[in-house]
Amino acid sequence: MHRVRVAMASLANLREVRMFGGLSFMVDERLAVSAGIDGTLLVRIAPAEYDQLCQRGGKPAYMGKGRPMGPGWLTVPAECLQDDGELAYWINVGIDSSIA
Repeated sequence: MHRVRVAMASLANLREVRMFGGLSFMVDERLAVSAGIDGTLLVRIAPAEYDQLCQRGGKPAYMGKGRPMGPGWLTVPAECLQDDGELAYWINVGIDSSIA
């Protein structure tokens, strides 16, 4: 959560909200990403990019057991976010999708 907060600190229109069992980051009042306590990142995406982003490491996102969130969301496993560059990439995907 701290790494996500630091990476997004320069955004003037950022608000943090506790939800989805973690800390969500709202850009212009729209959810961009949510940092899970387990190190995962829930990311808003453009549905047209779903397959491409799954190939990069994103996984289908679920809201509760067996309730998929649909093609506008992916969960990025913690092991895919160890590198600061990868974390920044996924955060930017969420930001770009939330303001589009």
